[in-house]
Amino acid sequence: MASDFWDDQEAAQKILQELNQLKGKLENYDFLVRKYEDLETLLELCMETEDADLQQELVQDTKAFMKLLEKTKLETLLSGKHDAKNAILSLHAGAGGTEAQDWVSMLLRMYTRWAEDKGYKVTTLDILPGDEAGVKSVTILVEGLNAYGYLKAEKGVHRLVRISPFDAAGRRHTSFASADVMPEIDDDIEVEIKPEDLKIDTFRAGGAGGQHVNKTESAVRITHIPTGIVVSCQNERSQQSNRNTAMKILKARLFDHYQQKQQQELEKIRGDQKEIAWGSQIRSYIFHPYSLVKDHRTNVEVGNVQAVMDGELDEFINAYLKLIANKTSA
Repeated sequence: MASDFWDDQEAAQKILQELNQLKGKLENYDFLVRKYEDLETLLELCMETEDADLQQELVQDTKAFMKLLEKTKLETLLSGKHDAKNAILSLHAGAGGTEAQDWVSMLLRMYTRWAEDKGYKVTTLDILPGDEAGVKSVTILVEGLNAYGYLKAEKGVHRLVRISPFDAAGRRHTSFASADVMPEIDDDIEVEIKPEDLKIDTFRAGGAGGQHVNKTESAVRITHIPTGIVVSCQNERSQQSNRNTAMKILKARLFDHYQQKQQQELEKIRGDQKEIAWGSQIRSYIFHPYSLVKDHRTNVEVGNVQAVMDGELDEFINAYLKLIANKTSA
């Protein structure tokens, strides 16, 4: 290690983080090799002894190995520039009032369950409660290796079909909510933000029903005038902390905005521009008249809606990553 390595603490920490990620991948590979060799040994024993208990152990160990191997193969697909980064996930209710706002709260719970099961840390950066129930919009930070790489599969419109608990007549309703996913951008990535392009407002933070209202205007809302992008944060106690977090969200959204703009220009040149409309949902969650969750991009279907709402999303995410990898290599 160079003598001046720790002179720049921030750069040193990033290098150590990358080193730990590479070390983790190497250790995982070595573990797979050892497990494979153990399976070979166990197979030989089963062939020699024909022991029923050993055969059952072989079946179970093989299933566990294949599951781990599949997970490792998927991680190799996360080779994008920002895939390893933390993710900023925003959910917004579509038309439909209370029903759509309740749908956002259901999706928030679903993604929180998924993230916690992965060992990721989830922090609510900003939330706007619904008028009667649910959530109008919410932004969370999901921290952990490959959080963005996985969650980028969730970007788009999500459709809910169910008997609404808010309809006294017990009619079936269709609701929509959008999910926007961005990588948390490091300070070393340049995104030009001119002070004169910003409109910064402060307000009092508050929860549903006016609870937990701060006596000071600690919440911050920042409007980027040229693009019209608006971000806010009321999670932190101090105005300065909320401002710093809001600027971080703004940087990520501007980065995503310029990336999309560049992509749209490329698609115009290619003649392959696709309309992104509110009705172009990526996935439908049907509670009635039957139980089904269907991804319209990969055609993956799962009959257990409640399991999906409890955070079991890997089948959808994995299929999407494979689809994108196949398109890229074609």
